[in-house]
Amino acid sequence: MAPPTVGDMQLSHGGEPSPTGAPVARWSVEQVLALAPDAASRKAGTRLGAAGPWSGTGSDATGAVWGLCKGSGSTPYRTVVDTAGPACACSCPSRKFPCKHALGLLLLRASDDGAFPPAEPADWAEEWLAGRRVRAAQKSGPAAGGDTARGTADPVAARKRAERRAERVTGGAQELEQRLADLLRGGLAATDRSGYGLWEETAARMVDAQAPGLAARVRELGAITGSGPGRPVRLLEECGLLHLLDTAWLGRDRLPDPLAATVRTRVGLPVSAEGPPLRDRWLVLAQYDTPDGKIVARRIWLYGRGSGRTALLLSFGAAGRSPAQALPVGATIDAELTPYPGGAQLRAELGEQFGATAAAGPPPGIAAAAAPAVYGNALRDDPWLDAWPVTLRDVIPVPSKDGWQLADAHADAHPDAQARSGSALPIAPAALSRPGLWKLVALSGGAPVTVFGEIGHRGFDPFAAWDPGEGEEGGGTTGGSVVQADLTV
Repeated sequence: MAPPTVGDMQLSHGGEPSPTGAPVARWSVEQVLALAPDAASRKAGTRLGAAGPWSGTGSDATGAVWGLCKGSGSTPYRTVVDTAGPACACSCPSRKFPCKHALGLLLLRASDDGAFPPAEPADWAEEWLAGRRVRAAQKSGPAAGGDTARGTADPVAARKRAERRAERVTGGAQELEQRLADLLRGGLAATDRSGYGLWEETAARMVDAQAPGLAARVRELGAITGSGPGRPVRLLEECGLLHLLDTAWLGRDRLPDPLAATVRTRVGLPVSAEGPPLRDRWLVLAQYDTPDGKIVARRIWLYGRGSGRTALLLSFGAAGRSPAQALPVGATIDAELTPYPGGAQLRAELGEQFGATAAAGPPPGIAAAAAPAVYGNALRDDPWLDAWPVTLRDVIPVPSKDGWQLADAHADAHPDAQARSGSALPIAPAALSRPGLWKLVALSGGAPVTVFGEIGHRGFDPFAAWDPGEGEEGGGTTGGSVVQADLTV
């Protein structure tokens, strides 16, 4: 029987198996559902999460699980998942990653581990797993050719290409400065008469100048036009940030290196991860997708248990397809991360993985009143930040006049009246329509919880929460069970 090469999917960077062969943590139902590319896949995978359609299931000590799923045809679909990667393959024709059969197989294992007796992999599963081991050996061996391939590139030609692109971006930034000056000279009210076409034409000019970051910010200006009360103020604020980015690019030679790297990234120039990799035990805090033009951007937040660092993995998927990189929320992976340049240095690239362990409680948090100052400090390194990741401790979701807010559970005991008055953070409007808000309210039940999310000028957007019985950083309930709620789904 041939291996399931159709629909072969990688769920993480490289998707290679753990070189140590360490035991892999068993995923929960919520972690599996968080991997689904869309609601339809989540629903279809749930229907296949029972033993009925499955046969020939098994697992081994390396974290591989496999099974045959009965479909509409006479031949069952062959599905195998390497949870140590994680990565999976299925013989079905689906273009979604992971497909409903892989989700169903993982959901069955999460709810009924007894359905996967320890065994040697089936021939078709072993062939796929063996191929992954070969690729892992080639990747880590001297024959991988990474350094050789980089050495064959012509550095002179690469420098000339970079200089030509920088000249084009500079021309675009100068043109954009002139257009902003004309806009302010004519008055912001004139933008209503011009409509969205003015901004789209300007954005197209920035694309021609090879500055996609500038083009994206121009399109955001167009979205403000006709957006309701407070429009002129928001438009002026965004014009100011765009002017700041323009002038920063034009004067980048006078900027400190980290800020200059941030400006290059914001303008839209490609950058690569650099510097020594950092190995740590990384807790997967959250994973969510957002539309980014014609593509989908996936953000995965990690917290390093040893380093105390928060890191962001960013990947993209083409129109109609979810990004390939995915990690189970709530798991802790032993892996290396390489940071990208820039003032904030949040973004990183996932490198070699050495296994996964069970979750051990939330990261250490701060008081709600301290969160705005943390965001303010981050703006000094990157003035164009929309939000910054923080973990809040001992907060309670409560309704407010305009929606919901996270209130400090110990605010009444604070001797400083000003601290008491600023001890509640409004929940961002984008989060009010998500089911995760009600999951957070139910998890709290009026008691303090630890919540991870992003704080920005629109409020706090919660992504993950831990129940009131969990201690911080390695703490746990007497039963040893760690409960992390994914608020993004």
